[in-house]
Amino acid sequence: MNQEEFTMESPIKYPERGNILGVGVSAINMQQALDTIDYWIRTHDPHYVCVTPAHAIMDCYRSSELRRIYNHSGLTTPDGMAIVWLLKWQGFQNVERVYGPDLLKAVCQRSLENGYRHYFYGGAPGVAERLSQKIDQKYSGLQIVGLDSPPFRELTPQEDEAAVQKICAANPDIVWIGIGSPRQECWMIDHLKRVGAPVMIGIGAAFDFISGNKPQAPPWMQRNGLEWFFRLANEPRRLWRRYLLNYPRFAVLVLLQLIGLKQYPMN
Repeated sequence: MNQEEFTMESPIKYPERGNILGVGVSAINMQQALDTIDYWIRTHDPHYVCVTPAHAIMDCYRSSELRRIYNHSGLTTPDGMAIVWLLKWQGFQNVERVYGPDLLKAVCQRSLENGYRHYFYGGAPGVAERLSQKIDQKYSGLQIVGLDSPPFRELTPQEDEAAVQKICAANPDIVWIGIGSPRQECWMIDHLKRVGAPVMIGIGAAFDFISGNKPQAPPWMQRNGLEWFFRLANEPRRLWRRYLLNYPRFAVLVLLQLIGLKQYPMN
């Protein structure tokens, strides 16, 4: 990681954050997220956004370096309902879920008014193309200036530089990253000053959901914090470890924090 990114200062006032296991999660709603992104684009002040469900918090709990990436983001949004409930418990009553697929749709809607240019980086072969088609159908006139589906492995320096040059040539306002967590968060911090875009947003599975590559939980399950169960039922072999090993431990650690038996500093 480039240590310069970890110590950079920004002229904007960051939204207040709650502490969940040492991760500073932005206590925001969708409107505040959109307004913040607008500001970054207007000022061309580069930032990245981490969308943050409970399993991402657990990844950060295990890795101090990853935790620093989340804590130095422009926004670390409450992507899961468990995160929203915990922030409300801490006193942030106006917080709402800022979920990756919903954030993409909301930003696209606002982009029709403001003319923002979008670049999609990620997804399995063909997924970015299907995502682009779905988005174009729903938001006619949206400026999609580039697509790239990198191989699911570490790129060579030459491949990485070619990808960066392709993004720079497209001159996007927003680069949407869908290469899986925590890989996408590491990618964003390493490329923040290189791609030239004022906003990078890591939305992971949203590429698959919106493209139709994978089913998405119905809204009632999302509202009630049951999306994890839907995803586990659809992809048990891939996701059982994420949910069945991470979530019980997450609950125990959070309980210890809430009752004051354990503290998790955000540094």
